[in-house]
Amino acid sequence: MKKHISHYFFITLFSLSLLAAGTVTGRIVGVTDGDTVKILSADKQEVKVRLYGIDAPEKAQDFGQVAKKKTSEIAFGKEASVEIIDTDRYGREVGIVRIGEGGSVNEQLVAAGLAWRYPQYCKIEPLCATLGKLEQEARTAKRGLWADPAPAAPWQWRKDQKNKQESRLKTLEKSRQDHHSTR
Repeated sequence: MKKHISHYFFITLFSLSLLAAGTVTGRIVGVTDGDTVKILSADKQEVKVRLYGIDAPEKAQDFGQVAKKKTSEIAFGKEASVEIIDTDRYGREVGIVRIGEGGSVNEQLVAAGLAWRYPQYCKIEPLCATLGKLEQEARTAKRGLWADPAPAAPWQWRKDQKNKQESRLKTLEKSRQDHHSTR
């Protein structure tokens, strides 16, 4: 039991040290989807990072795989610096990922038309204003997902998927009830 508790204590201390430090540097060793990467820090800890202020299409959504591929092209295998902003409800660090001297990966994905500025969570200025401007430019130029006349924002797509699943479950339950009542 003590070993189990000390393991969680170490993880908690490590997570708090990341937030206290504010920045994590290392190599991008994984791309989970268009807006989530894994970085192997200088001290050999793997940190999952959700890109701050943006929302890319889900893997099963139109342009989801394209967004993941673009994130890989920009970041995979490269040295990165991550400015940690927050920790999300899934325990991922949320941050601004920079590769070299150019704009952040966050900005590059929005500029490529492969992510939205996430208005619900984007609160830091001037970054969020920049993301909004880059999104508008991508829309106007019909880059990436903006070539679609009515792209579904990921947050709406997730909500729709949840509603569809709930509707299927209700239909299944009703069918089971009807089947049992006819016996």
